[in-house]
Amino acid sequence: QVQLVESGGGLVQPGGSLRLSCAASGSIFSIASMGWYRQAPGKGREWVATITSSRGTNYADSVKGRFTISRDNAENTVHLQMNSLKPEDTAAYYCNAQISSYTTVAYNTYWGQGTQVTVSS
Repeated sequence: QVQLVESGGGLVQPGGSLRLSCAASGSIFSIASMGWYRQAPGKGREWVATITSSRGTNYADSVKGRFTISRDNAENTVHLQMNSLKPEDTAAYYCNAQISSYTTVAYNTYWGQGTQVTVSS
C-alpha cells in the first residue's frame, strides 16, 4: 500500500514564506512525476507545480517566480518552497505522485490528505 503525507502548512503573513513537504511511503518500486495542487474554499482543485523524475519542472503562471518545487528521490519526498505569499494563495495544498508499486506494475496516481495554508495579516 502506498501513502502520501504532507506537512508544513500553517498561517503566514502576506509576503512571508512557507515550505511544504510530502513523503511517499509503502511498497514503492518507482515514482515518475510528483506535483502540488491546491483548492481554495468554494473553488475547484488547481494545479500548482510538477517535477519529473529527472527534475524537470513546470509551474502555474500564478506562482511562477515565487514557488519552487524540488524532490529527493532517495527519500521519496517532494517539497514546495513558497515565497512572497499572497492572500490569494490561501488554500488546502495537496501533493500527488505517479507511483509504480511492487504489487501494481502500472503507474497509479496517489494523493495526500492535504495541508492548509492561510495567508493573512
